[in-house]
Amino acid sequence: MTDIPTSGQASMPQGGQTPGMGPSEPDKAGRVMLVLRRFAPWLASIGRLTRHQVRFTLLLIGAGWGTLRESLRPNSWRRPVIYEFRATLRQVVGGGFLSIVVTATLTGLMVVSQAAYWLGYAGMAQMTGSILVSVLVREISPILVGIILMGRSGMLCLTEIGMLVLGGEVRGLQARGIDPFLALVMPRTFAFTVGGFTLGMIFSVVSLLMGFMVAHASGAITSSVWTFFFNVLGAMTTWDYLIIPLKFVLVGFFVGLGACISGLTVSSNDTMASIMPRGFARGIMLVLVVNILFMLDF
Repeated sequence: MTDIPTSGQASMPQGGQTPGMGPSEPDKAGRVMLVLRRFAPWLASIGRLTRHQVRFTLLLIGAGWGTLRESLRPNSWRRPVIYEFRATLRQVVGGGFLSIVVTATLTGLMVVSQAAYWLGYAGMAQMTGSILVSVLVREISPILVGIILMGRSGMLCLTEIGMLVLGGEVRGLQARGIDPFLALVMPRTFAFTVGGFTLGMIFSVVSLLMGFMVAHASGAITSSVWTFFFNVLGAMTTWDYLIIPLKFVLVGFFVGLGACISGLTVSSNDTMASIMPRGFARGIMLVLVVNILFMLDF
C-alpha cells in the first residue's frame, strides 16, 4: 500500500521552500554574508584610514585640553617641569631668532617695498598701511613664523621625544611614577606658545622696518620711519590688536603640541625616516588650519 500523507505531514519541496514563496531566511542571510565577505577588505581599508586620520585629531584635542587644564594647577609646575620649560624656550627663541630675522628681512624687501612702490605709482599711497596690515602682518607673518618654528624647533622636539619613546626612557619615567605628559608635553607646548608670540612680534617689526628702509632709499616712501609705523598702527582695527597676537600664540601652541604628540605616539616599527616627514606634514597642516579658521571667522 502506498502511504497517504496526512494533513500534518504535507510534503515539502526540496530546498526548504514552500511553493510560490521566495528563498527562506537562512538563504537570505547566507547571501548577505557572501556579499559582506567580498566587500570586507575594502571596508577594512577605509576604516583603517579613517581611524588613523581621526586618531591624531582626537589626540590633539584631548592633549590640548589636558595641557590647559593641568597648567592651571600650581602643583603641576614643579622644578623639573619649570627647567624643561626654560630650556625649551631658550632653544625656540634663541635658535629661531636668526632665521626669523633673515626671513623677515627678505619678506620686508619683497612685500613692503613692492607694495609701497606700486601703491604710490597708482596714486593710492594712503592705503599702504592697511595693505601691509592685511597682507603682511595678519596673513603672511603667522604662516612663515609657524613654518620656521616647525622646521627649526618642532622637528628637534619631535626627534627628542621619539628617541625617548623608542629607547624606553619614557617607560622608565612611568615606572618611577613620573607622568610623561606633565614632564615633556606641557612645558614644551607652553614654551612654543611663548616663543611663537615673541618670534611673531620680532618678525612683524623687522619685516616692516627693513621694507621701509628699502622703500625710503628708493624714494617710494618719503615720510619718516615714525610716520610710517604710525600709519601702519592707525590702519589696524580693534580686532587686529587681538587677532594678530592670538594667531602667533595659537600657531606656537599647536606646533609644539603636535610635535610632542607625534613623538609620543611613535611605534616600535617607526624610524627617523618615517617619523620626521610625518611630523613635519602634521605641523604644516596645523599652521594652515589655524590661519584658515581665522580667515573664516574674521
